[in-house]
Amino acid sequence: MTGEGRVPDFFVVGHQKSGTTALHQMLSLHPQIFLPSVKEPKYFATDLRSRLEARSPAALRLHTLEGYLSLYAAAGPEQRTGDASPQYLRSRVAAGAIAEARPDARIIAIFREPASFVRSFHLQMVSANVESERDLGKAIALEGARRAGKHIPRRCHHPDRLQYAEHVHYVEQLRRFHDAFPKENVLVLIYDDYRRDNEATVRTVLRFLEVDDAVPVQTIDTKPVKAIRSMPLHRLANAARLARTSPEAASRLGRTVNAITPAPLRNDSFRASWRKLAYGAPAPPDERLMLELRRRFKPEVVALSEYLGRDLVGEWGYDEIA
Repeated sequence: MTGEGRVPDFFVVGHQKSGTTALHQMLSLHPQIFLPSVKEPKYFATDLRSRLEARSPAALRLHTLEGYLSLYAAAGPEQRTGDASPQYLRSRVAAGAIAEARPDARIIAIFREPASFVRSFHLQMVSANVESERDLGKAIALEGARRAGKHIPRRCHHPDRLQYAEHVHYVEQLRRFHDAFPKENVLVLIYDDYRRDNEATVRTVLRFLEVDDAVPVQTIDTKPVKAIRSMPLHRLANAARLARTSPEAASRLGRTVNAITPAPLRNDSFRASWRKLAYGAPAPPDERLMLELRRRFKPEVVALSEYLGRDLVGEWGYDEIA
């Protein structure tokens, strides 16, 4: 059977900021696995599509079944094909849609301690120009106003991404997949295990996918998100990068930056100097805020512990939180 017209065999469904990018890269190196260069097709998360995507011809093509399946046309007949779209876990419709298209699909979900997940996800949203409030506490305080359609950043085309606490409905999210698939078709990973022994976790995934788990595994640790020192420089860098990599989606600003930057300055050395000015290591977490978040999320951690039959309350230190 060729890759063309073939719905993927497995899905890495999330959570975001929980190692899905590194897992995608490591699985891509396995000779019996095919993952497309488009890491997050998110075809089945129809409820999470943004207005920006609706204006992009490339994104619109991936919204069609023909366009989505074309991503797998190069897969060999004996390869396992996969879709790594962490948005599927948050989507309310993806589990059912995947099950309808591929009832025997294998599902891989990764869960991370909620407070650290929210902090990392917020940093990612700031870096992606989706979030304009760089202070996590203030961003969370804006959730109510944003639900009412207020204080939405100009570049945010899908405001529900900024409802940070709403991402932490782990049991509800996991249950959607358990309702749609046999339990043995759903592999649940804990981010701490993945970080502690990257290779062993990947081999667990390989056995779950029923491919050779004895092949050499190249461990990959993706770069952490940097804090933004200068938002103007960050936006200029993003605009210029988009103009280089996706000319059809480039803004006037990006095209202008690339046009006026002399060619000798467009080298790696110049970009490294630019990054030092624009970015830096994230500040240490606000321990008071993190404690508030952990108190807020403790019921969810308790529920997940009971659901999985694993003491995540103790492992994640929630047993010390009143």
